[in-house]
Amino acid sequence: MHMKFVSYEYSQGPSFGAVIGDEIIDLSDAGSSLRAVLATGPLGNLQAVAAKRKPIAPLNKVVLLQVVPDAARVICIGKNYHEHAKEMGGDAPVQPNLFMRTPQSLVGHRQSIVCPNASSQYDYEGELAVVIGRGGRRIPPDRALTHVAGYTCFLDGSVRDFQKHSFTAGKNFDSSGACGPWLVPAAEVSDPQALTLTTRLNGEVVQHANTSEMIHSVSAIISYISTFTHLEPGDVIATGTPSGVGAARTPPKWLKPGDQVEVEIEDIGVLANTVISEPSV
Repeated sequence: MHMKFVSYEYSQGPSFGAVIGDEIIDLSDAGSSLRAVLATGPLGNLQAVAAKRKPIAPLNKVVLLQVVPDAARVICIGKNYHEHAKEMGGDAPVQPNLFMRTPQSLVGHRQSIVCPNASSQYDYEGELAVVIGRGGRRIPPDRALTHVAGYTCFLDGSVRDFQKHSFTAGKNFDSSGACGPWLVPAAEVSDPQALTLTTRLNGEVVQHANTSEMIHSVSAIISYISTFTHLEPGDVIATGTPSGVGAARTPPKWLKPGDQVEVEIEDIGVLANTVISEPSV
């Protein structure tokens, strides 16, 4: 039974549960959030509970939130594919090149992402994201994957002109990125370094690569981050984007209101979002 986990809103406000087929099973009585439940033990415990329950709604009737809406940290890796490092200029980073995103900068599957009024250089970056299930510090690379709860898709929407003078600003416009649609348990992804990743803009393939092309593997990234901080359950790590981003094209291909962006990752699913203009205050 393929079971995925989601944070969602239906009739009772924010909740979380499991997806089996095209239906939602509510698990909100198991804890205050998916992040809180990850801290209590492996996803296998939740799978056992969900398997005995009846669905409460069809998947298409709920609002899917980003996978871990209350993530304490969203840690992202820049320039982590050889061809992307090349298209953006400069050498491949010797160590993982980290930056942070706030949960406020992200939305869920089928939610709108916002094209900022302050810039005309809004770009797409499709990525594989990792959700930590078991915390730890100074985790050796050969044990790093045992700390992963599961995997999801990530859209690292980037405002390039702001990024030039402030990486933090360029990566953290409200609702500029997305994470979802769901968390696929790590046990169902046999090798995170062997997944095809495709980003589509209005149906056209703009990024197509394999996670085997990463400069720093998922294991190496987790090990590196845990060198300086104790990773916690529910931490989200976005592992970098392949080549084909809008900024590197001639002419550049910027996102605009009405655009449809899809990030598809083998064995995980499709994260789909529509670009809207920034609401006037």
